[in-house]
Amino acid sequence: MKAVRLYDIRDLRVEEVAELAAPPPGFVNLEVRAAGICGSDLHNYRTGQWISRRPSTAGHEFCGRVTAIGEGVSHLVRGDVVSADSRMWCGTCPACASGRSNVCETLGFLGEVCDGGFAEAVQLPSRLVFRHDPKLSPHVAAMAEPLAVALHAVRRLAVPDGAPVLVMGCGTIGGLSALLLSRLHQGPLLLTDLNADKAALVAEVTGGVVVALDGAAIEEALPGTRLRHALDATGSIQAIARALDILSGGGALALVGIGHGKLDLDPNILVEREISLVGCHAFAGELPEAIELLADLAPALQRFIEVLPTLDDVPEAYERLLRGESNALKTIIEVAG
Repeated sequence: MKAVRLYDIRDLRVEEVAELAAPPPGFVNLEVRAAGICGSDLHNYRTGQWISRRPSTAGHEFCGRVTAIGEGVSHLVRGDVVSADSRMWCGTCPACASGRSNVCETLGFLGEVCDGGFAEAVQLPSRLVFRHDPKLSPHVAAMAEPLAVALHAVRRLAVPDGAPVLVMGCGTIGGLSALLLSRLHQGPLLLTDLNADKAALVAEVTGGVVVALDGAAIEEALPGTRLRHALDATGSIQAIARALDILSGGGALALVGIGHGKLDLDPNILVEREISLVGCHAFAGELPEAIELLADLAPALQRFIEVLPTLDDVPEAYERLLRGESNALKTIIEVAG
């Protein structure tokens, strides 16, 4: 079968690999229907930060169809269409025991610690597989994982009803966070991104208002109201620092982007203005809820997507995305459909 495998920094190959063996107890085999390219996939390709095995089939955002079931799996049947969890957690450490599997002490991700979904088929623990509405387009079903990440971040930020919120970065997670806020939160939604086309698309879909990341521009957009809550999906140290300067006291800044560099921070800013920095890593229990939201959000999600016709197109797409040559929020690979 065909798979897209990461060998090393900027060494991504499409090649033939062995067909899957029968699933062992507790596992299932999936025919992959569609998969999404994540910013973390690009980061790992560019930096090698999370390469732990060579080679490894990339991809942790995908959906598929169950083709074989291992002994002891009772919640799935052959033919079920499913979305996949991206996280490999131990289930026994104190974090997992407390319901915080997203900060498991040995946490890994599909495509890094084991083969992922950029292939015609994949074998997974059955606990990572969740059925979705069979009427969903596979392009939309493959968005379940990043939607769960965005839902976790929005919940962690916990913006009070009626309060304004700023989403920094209109890529996949920022755009999905803005979409969720537009549906789940009552209050002004501000958006900022250096890519004007992406910001305009997210604003059109969500009803948000595009602003510059500037105190005066935000005051103009919110006459008589203070901005106390923001969500950063850029990972930009400069953007995070600027947001801390702009936010009024008594609020929070949620960080969900992959950081590039180290923040030079005076902790007195947080103390004296009572601003909380809120880390948001992957998701905890939000994936089933995100899957339930897909049908309602499908028309909006379709507007965020561009589609690659085959796995063969993935290496070139990585390079194109790293050059910033796409105004889509998510690149989806058509696999089996």
